[in-house]
Amino acid sequence: MKDKLWLVFILITVVTWGVWGAFSGYQIQNGIPDTVVYILWALSMLPCAIVALIVNKGKFMFDGKSALLGCTVGLLGAGGQLVLFKALTLGPSYIIYPFISMSPVIVITLAAVFLKEKATRWQLAGIVVALVAILLLSLETGQEGSPVSGWLWIVLAILVLFAWGVQGFFMKFANNHMDAESIFIWMSLTGLVLIPVAWYMSSDPMTAPEFFAQEGILTTSLGCFGIQILNSIGALTLVYAYRYGKAVVVSPMEGLSPMVTVLLSLIILQVIPNPLQIAGICCAAFAMYALSK
Repeated sequence: MKDKLWLVFILITVVTWGVWGAFSGYQIQNGIPDTVVYILWALSMLPCAIVALIVNKGKFMFDGKSALLGCTVGLLGAGGQLVLFKALTLGPSYIIYPFISMSPVIVITLAAVFLKEKATRWQLAGIVVALVAILLLSLETGQEGSPVSGWLWIVLAILVLFAWGVQGFFMKFANNHMDAESIFIWMSLTGLVLIPVAWYMSSDPMTAPEFFAQEGILTTSLGCFGIQILNSIGALTLVYAYRYGKAVVVSPMEGLSPMVTVLLSLIILQVIPNPLQIAGICCAAFAMYALSK
């Protein structure tokens, strides 16, 4: 069973992130700025960090090497999120999201070159099909009304792609030198450190101070916090998945959470998937089977 622990943890990540994706529209419908969502997400990491500390019996690795590795993982993830918010104000999401969804390619390449990880034939087939599934599930058929401003959004999207790809590699690399719980705690701390940046970045549809100054905002904030904690739980189990599994296998399976989002939207919201999403679901089902072999 121990050699399949990575599969248990990554499946939890896929499900929690998939459910998070299905209900994340709640925050948009309530007019919550993306940067405020970041703030609530960073705060939602705290309960999971406390759980990690309890599981690890109060042990927290804070030596220089652990701090460097932990902060690298955390800053690449949280920093990439903030850069993404800026990119989405300048460019179309229907191009940006499919582009950054290919970050597992970076993880797979780095893990194969520097960690000498290899995959079985089944897993190689699963990796290829998973990348196809991730792309299909990330494509958006609708065109946005938001204006495209210059070329800076392309540069920012590339930065996010590499930040999240390199983060996956360092998450695996860090797991070879420190415990998973300490990695997640450092991720939580770096996420909190960037809250002031998000606070001053917010402007559309309102600034963070304006948002939190509204009357009766507590219920809306708690609802968003409840959704974001699903993302945080998935992040914690992702660290464990990298602890027990190969990065070349964990990374592509991580990107299949939109499959759960689409299925939940079909069941709960009765939103009919488009042909690309149906093809993506079929590819994802095969990929998950092949990667688990």
